[in-house]
Amino acid sequence: MDAVILARLQFAMTIGFHFFFPPITIGLAWLLVIVETIGWRKKNEIYVKIGKFFGKILALTFAVGVATGIVMEFQFGTNWAEYSKFVGDIFGAPLAAEGVFAFFLESGFLGLYLFGRDKVSKGVHWFSGLMVALGSTMSAFWILVANSWQQTPAGFVLRNGRAELTSFYDAVFNESMLIRFFHTIDAAIISGAFIMAGVAAYFLLRKQHIEFSKAAMKVAVIVGIISSLLELFPFGHEHAKQVAQTQPEKFAAIEGLYNEEDGSPMVLFALPFDNPPELKGVIEIPGILGYMVFGDPDAKFLTLAEVPKEDRPPLWLTFVSFHNMVILGMYFIGIMLLAGYLIKKDKLWDNKLVLKAFVWSMPLPLIACQLGWITAEVGRQPWIVYKMLRTSDAISVTVSAGEILFSIILFGLIYLMLGSLYIFLFRNKLKHGPEPIEVKGEVA
Repeated sequence: MDAVILARLQFAMTIGFHFFFPPITIGLAWLLVIVETIGWRKKNEIYVKIGKFFGKILALTFAVGVATGIVMEFQFGTNWAEYSKFVGDIFGAPLAAEGVFAFFLESGFLGLYLFGRDKVSKGVHWFSGLMVALGSTMSAFWILVANSWQQTPAGFVLRNGRAELTSFYDAVFNESMLIRFFHTIDAAIISGAFIMAGVAAYFLLRKQHIEFSKAAMKVAVIVGIISSLLELFPFGHEHAKQVAQTQPEKFAAIEGLYNEEDGSPMVLFALPFDNPPELKGVIEIPGILGYMVFGDPDAKFLTLAEVPKEDRPPLWLTFVSFHNMVILGMYFIGIMLLAGYLIKKDKLWDNKLVLKAFVWSMPLPLIACQLGWITAEVGRQPWIVYKMLRTSDAISVTVSAGEILFSIILFGLIYLMLGSLYIFLFRNKLKHGPEPIEVKGEVA
């Protein structure tokens, strides 16, 4: 057993499981700001009930997310001691800011939002919901500061084998930070929109809570259309350009630029192979990649054939995860636009096929987030800090492979229980549904 592989596997497992929950938390929090605004300003009881119901789902998701997130921080000191030594001076400030300013803001106001309804003024209650959304977004900002610094390190000097901070501003606003932040937050909003739309579709299929579900579906679809289109352009497009310019090896892997090609084609479909690096069954558009990135259809990109073998990222996984993420992104645009058209024609509510698609699509944005994370992290390999520290040199030398394997099994069992509990409680909330709504003297 290789300790480096096992440590990477453990970190992938823990962060991968944790990363199912923050997108729901962030996305739902901003959707709740919207519905609470409508409910408060228009005195619309339907939107108040939407806020109450999805606030419970937000609280459940936040609790499980916190429980799964704590584990990751301990791994830095246990499995990745050399990495912690290297980045400690850089990561101390953003991780402290995430805990002090973001997490406590989010968790503190979450209690007021959940339990302060009808106990504080409507304006204060609305403000508490806004602070939950801002807190969760700020938390993501500081986490992404740390992760983006690994992708495009800046604002430091190397001294005694450590990266020492010289400019906090440059380290925070490194070359990849802002576009990765907007890309990630927008993905979270898409996730929240699909959760709300899926729940509404579930009730509509069962002919339950009709007015509640129609209102929730309309909000989810409007937000879903806007956010899914933004994810394609400008956020996805600009992020791809940033990767091409700052991490050309990763870009070559995700786009299948294995050997020198004329016209810099964009690969729409292919079967990738690692040894030797090649694509089979290729469907491509010649010249468009160079035009999209550099405004020149004849632009040349670094190809993996030009990269020493020991510096190449894993080819198959990087290519497949990126292209499947893009496919899911196009699906999100398509189904949201279709739903918007059907709502305009007042035909969505009885369209069982589209409603069932929304129910089954609830986890898909979360899967897309996972694929994006895989693309970013696997595509950076073999570097844990790009061009500065190799992953193989970052592990703790005192932790044995057997100890890591034992912890993987233990965490796996714990996460299995947590995941099962989350699904059980989520389904239980669907079973009970929202509170009854009085609409024109009737209960809907």
